Amino acid sequence: MDQTASQNAEEFGFTSGDIVQEWLWDDDVDDSIRAKIEELTGEELVDEDYDSAVDGVILWWRDGDDEDELSDTIVDAYAVIGDDGPLWVLTPKPGRPGAASSSTVQSAAKTAGMNAATPLTASPDWNGIRLRAYGKGR
Repeated sequence: MDQTASQNAEEFGFTSGDIVQEWLWDDDVDDSIRAKIEELTGEELVDEDYDSAVDGVILWWRDGDDEDELSDTIVDAYAVIGDDGPLWVLTPKPGRPGAASSSTVQSAAKTAGMNAATPLTASPDWNGIRLRAYGKGR
C-alpha cells in the first residue's frame, strides 16, 4: 500500500484502541488514509452522529465548502475530543479538485480558537493539518 499514508498513521498521533471520529466524509476521500488509521487503532472510524467522547478527529474539507461552516465544524469536533486528542483537517493537495489554501484552514482554525500546524502529506492527493487549542484547556 501507499508508504506515505502508512507512515502517517502514526504521525497523526492516534494509538491502538483510539476511537477516531470522521467528519464531512464524502466519496472523494482517500480510503487508504482511513484504512491505515483503522489498522493502527484497531477500531473502525465513527461518524459525526457518534455521541460519546472520542480520542481524535479527522475532518475532510474541500475548497468551496463554507469557511464559517469549517470553523463551526472545528468547534463541534473539538468539543467531543477528550484530553486534547489529535484533530486533523484533511484537504486535497494544491492542484487537485477541491484544494483549499492553508490560509483558509488557518483562518477558520483561528476563528474556532485553534492554531493550525504545518501541513503534513497524508497521501498522494491529501494534506493533513493538525489543529491545537490556544493555550492550555478551554
